[in-house]
Amino acid sequence: MAGHLPIDVDLPRVLVVDDDEEVAKSIEATLKRNYQVCVVHSGVSAIKEARRHLPDIIVLDVIMQGMDGLETCRQLRLDPLLSDIPILFLTALGRPEDRVAGLRAGGDDYLTKPFNLEELQLRIKAILRRVKRGPSAPPQSLISVSNLILDRNSFLVSTGKRESKLTPVEFDLLYHLMTHPNEVFTSDRLLQEVWDYPSETGSPDLVRMHIKNLRRKIEVDPSNPKIILTIPRRGYTIATK
Repeated sequence: MAGHLPIDVDLPRVLVVDDDEEVAKSIEATLKRNYQVCVVHSGVSAIKEARRHLPDIIVLDVIMQGMDGLETCRQLRLDPLLSDIPILFLTALGRPEDRVAGLRAGGDDYLTKPFNLEELQLRIKAILRRVKRGPSAPPQSLISVSNLILDRNSFLVSTGKRESKLTPVEFDLLYHLMTHPNEVFTSDRLLQEVWDYPSETGSPDLVRMHIKNLRRKIEVDPSNPKIILTIPRRGYTIATK
């Protein structure tokens, strides 16, 4: 069942990331007897889905349009809420150097295509047993930078003095900035990494509009921001104090 992971079923949650829809459907059909399964088809979508519903394991293709599997894995490992989720690479790249690259990027296991569906299930079962994650483990829901607290479950952001509800787009943008504190993002990078636009195709006006809306919700004086900073000729950042 492509779409969001259900979160009220007492089964381990598997996020399948593959831009080959037929392969993804085959994996989903096999796994859904024993797991909650969500299928997405891009790296950016995988990160968004993982942030919102915290899977127990991610089955990740390497060769994908836009953000490939290796970069997706690196981004997941940099995210404090997602860094310990086990990742099983599932890819047609089977050379020894490809395996090394996958493990160096942060993968826990590596299975090459074509693959045996029973072996895939056994690999997933072994990884989950090894890392001792499971549906009973409560997901961490809060992330904080300085005096800013973001709740992944409720989409609420608090500054200590005020609390605001974010739209999904605002949440994705603020989450990305908060999980990369002190890193400066150009508009083009945000369009790629938050909205999945190909390089140099999105409008910087989209970024400016959502930054402006976020500032209205979290800044004491949106015209003189202290949280989301603009670095002239470089981009945007959230600086730690």
